[in-house]
Amino acid sequence: MFSHILIGFLLGLGPLIIVHELGHYWVARLCGVKVRRFSIGMGRVVWSRRFGADQTEWALSVLPLGGYVKLVDSRDPSTAPLDASEEAREFTRQNVWKRMAIIAAGPAINFALAILLMAGLFMVGKEEPGTRLRAMQSDTPVYVAGVRGGDAVTEVNGKPVAAWSDMRWEIVRAAIDKRDAELTLHGAGGRPYRAVIPASTLARFDPDGKTDVMEQLGMQMWRPRPSVEKVIPGGAAERAGLRHGDLLTAIDGKPVNDGIDVITTVRKAPGRTLQLDLLREGQPLHLAITPDRDPARGEGVIKLLVAQMPEMVKLQAGPLQAVAKGAGRAWDGAVTTLKMIGKMLTGEVSLKNVSGPITIAGVAGQAADAGFATYIEMLAFISLSLGVMNLLPIPVLDGGQLLYYSLEVLTGRPLSARVGEIAQLAGFGLMLMLMALAVFNDLVRLL
Repeated sequence: MFSHILIGFLLGLGPLIIVHELGHYWVARLCGVKVRRFSIGMGRVVWSRRFGADQTEWALSVLPLGGYVKLVDSRDPSTAPLDASEEAREFTRQNVWKRMAIIAAGPAINFALAILLMAGLFMVGKEEPGTRLRAMQSDTPVYVAGVRGGDAVTEVNGKPVAAWSDMRWEIVRAAIDKRDAELTLHGAGGRPYRAVIPASTLARFDPDGKTDVMEQLGMQMWRPRPSVEKVIPGGAAERAGLRHGDLLTAIDGKPVNDGIDVITTVRKAPGRTLQLDLLREGQPLHLAITPDRDPARGEGVIKLLVAQMPEMVKLQAGPLQAVAKGAGRAWDGAVTTLKMIGKMLTGEVSLKNVSGPITIAGVAGQAADAGFATYIEMLAFISLSLGVMNLLPIPVLDGGQLLYYSLEVLTGRPLSARVGEIAQLAGFGLMLMLMALAVFNDLVRLL
């Protein structure tokens, strides 16, 4: 786990923090403001070098929880102009629009990067599980709503969905917005029909809880029929006489639909003989098998690989359509994130959902293990989240600074230094509390 966190920071959070700060740096230089220091990390500087005509200090600091760009600024004695040549390039002497551009550049580059990463995935094309559903229990919410296994969802609330992630996203959005999820499905015969999951049903589930909302609703990916892909030597499957290509049809007289059914039944029966019905080269056959007991977990194992790869679809688009889809995903993600923050503030969603750098880095590390496309998609999501969080109107964040300058545009004069100091202290206190909550939640998840 700790290796995943380190990998996630080095390959995920670290580069995104650098990109964010480079946004501030580049626009500051374009606006003629001198940059005193560019730091990755916060707190005490542990390494630094000076480069360029301005001799900007490029530094690594001890706390890997962010970064900063320190501009020549007369409000801070450590960055005040040293001579007349620096006074013209001092931050507060620039007009308000330049100051706003410099502050907004960090979040803006995070949004732009998220859009470009998602657009790149759409252009290259990525394979994802489709929207076809496996058989569900009759007491699950989706079955009660009229959904049947084997059918594919094509729309959610009028929005076309081609992949499982799209479908899940739209259902989660409906849950957050407290509205019905109206599904359009294509049945086995190809005839479309509709089913509605009521808002009251969705309200019972936490979209960011430990259990996936789709599983809570009873929606699982369709899997192929359980044919034997490999018999591992030395296991119960080999002793029972199972072979590659056998198609399992029933266990103890109960039909099995897919590999998940087989695995679930076997795990519950360590040491108990099961009666298998199967087809071998089209001919029915009956075998008995006694699962071994896994010494670590106490579950039944038979050392058999059965087909369970879900139905896959390839999502691909041309350059313009890919950018449009990427921008749409980014917009939807930003709006949904803000709604979730609002629900946390009103108590509708648990504060346990607040995540910090440990959880984010861990997820990024796991995404790196899952493959290039998954990793890039996670990077896009984290970059988007960084952009949204930095635009919150908290004084020590970019959003708080933009709020100051917006008030200056409206009133024609900057806020008084005293008001600014009080706001900064209040914002710093709030950020400390949020960081403490996030790290606490991270450690709870980790342990």
